[in-house]
Amino acid sequence: MSDPPEFRIGQRVHSAGDYRRIGTVKYVGPVEGYKGKWVGVDWDNADGGKHDGSLNGVRYFHAESEKSGSFVRPSNLSAGITLLKALEIRYKSISTQEEEDEMYVFSASNRRVSVQLLGKDKIQDKLSRFEELASASLFYLGVSSSGPPYQISATIPNLKELDLTGNLLSDWKDVGAICEGLPALVALNLTNNLIAHDILGLPQLRNIRVLVLNNTGIKWIQVEMLKCSLPVIEELHLMGNKLSAITPPSSDIVQGFDSLRLLNLEDNCIADWNEILKLSQLKSLEQLHLNKNSINCLWYPEYDTVHDQLGCESVETSGRPFQNLRCLLLGGNNIEDLASVDSLNSFPNLKDIRLSENQIADPGKGGLPRFVLIARLAQVDMLNGSEVSRRERKDSEIRYVRLVMSKLHDHPEEITLLHPRFLKLKEFHGIEDEKPSTGAAGPQKMASGLISVTLKCVGASMGEKPPLTKKLPAATTVGKLKILCESFFKLKSVKPVLFLEEEGSPLPTVLDDDMATLIDVGVGNDSTVLVDEES
Repeated sequence: MSDPPEFRIGQRVHSAGDYRRIGTVKYVGPVEGYKGKWVGVDWDNADGGKHDGSLNGVRYFHAESEKSGSFVRPSNLSAGITLLKALEIRYKSISTQEEEDEMYVFSASNRRVSVQLLGKDKIQDKLSRFEELASASLFYLGVSSSGPPYQISATIPNLKELDLTGNLLSDWKDVGAICEGLPALVALNLTNNLIAHDILGLPQLRNIRVLVLNNTGIKWIQVEMLKCSLPVIEELHLMGNKLSAITPPSSDIVQGFDSLRLLNLEDNCIADWNEILKLSQLKSLEQLHLNKNSINCLWYPEYDTVHDQLGCESVETSGRPFQNLRCLLLGGNNIEDLASVDSLNSFPNLKDIRLSENQIADPGKGGLPRFVLIARLAQVDMLNGSEVSRRERKDSEIRYVRLVMSKLHDHPEEITLLHPRFLKLKEFHGIEDEKPSTGAAGPQKMASGLISVTLKCVGASMGEKPPLTKKLPAATTVGKLKILCESFFKLKSVKPVLFLEEEGSPLPTVLDDDMATLIDVGVGNDSTVLVDEES
């Protein structure tokens, strides 16, 4: 019988037989009241243990949460395997007859029908020829070390993409050894590997162009240390690392990363836009992903300010801030001011913007409907993941101009201040000011404000009713339209709920403010309103 493995403090382990139950060793030794040696583990899952590192009044270690710690016998833990062993498990293991017998579907008569994989042997044969592998996915297999680099290079010499999500790698030296043994490797995914902060001794990763470090606990100071080892990096993913600050070592501006085109900082804790401005001189940066942070406002930096932050030596080589940025994703933040939206026009090449899940872009919370965002954003051709067509832009801008005219016709001095693009759009589309009528004012004014709206019943209990197109005054309130829908569609004992269906929006917008007018909520000429029922 072999001796149980030895464990050390800080080592990453997984539960024997369960690759996904991963934790960090926090204690090795006796536990009062129990025989033998125990390993205190702080599991990654906050509810994966039984206590916080103390047992029967004795503190052995400090766990991250109240229920993430537990004591485990060494024989019930695994310290992991080498990369090559994981390759054999993933690609050379043969399914047993028992496993194949368990592969079935249910027929229409609820009988089991066995599933046969056509070409399975051919696929298995191809995958088992490691020298031909260009891509390998070894997620959650307990990989903790590289093994001899020369064996790696001899076994999988042509591997270009490697996914090591959810393994036990905790030392950058092991990462470096893996990359040294894979000379063709260009993309490496290390998501959910809790890697030590010490990056000293990491070799040059000369061919790595895509590096994914999501949920690895990395901080920006380590990112700066990695920079020297990643001379050709093009994509860097840093999601879920609780980053709140960008901390360059020698100035207020991040420098280097000359090939970096995409930087993913989603699902972090960045609240201050000044932290993001430190990235403004990444000259090749085209995509910046900032979804799910805590940003509440943004602005475009002054050119002189960036020069001052760079210092004299770097001024000659600096360019316009964010000079090549074409995609900025800001969904799920706390942006609520118009100035932040308007400032996006100052970014010289910005075409793709995401503002969804911000108050400013949520009409239900007093934010702007899609057509207003399109009109205010002059350059955008992709908004919230949907393409802005030429027709949608034209319609949006015309609706926006008419909306502003209806709201501020008595306060022209406020228009330029609150709506910077209004005058330019009004002139571009040839929209004239409304002239006061001279005869019977009532009917003429009413007719000039009519809009064509298509109403579609979608409620489950409403039955199949053909759509209706009606000309309505733009000043009609949402509440009035609900009453009209009850009459138009002869709805009895059904309380209607209205939704505005807009081109380019994945979901319709609920119209829940009964006092708001149609033009207030973005209903314009040729709009479609869905008539549903309260659940």
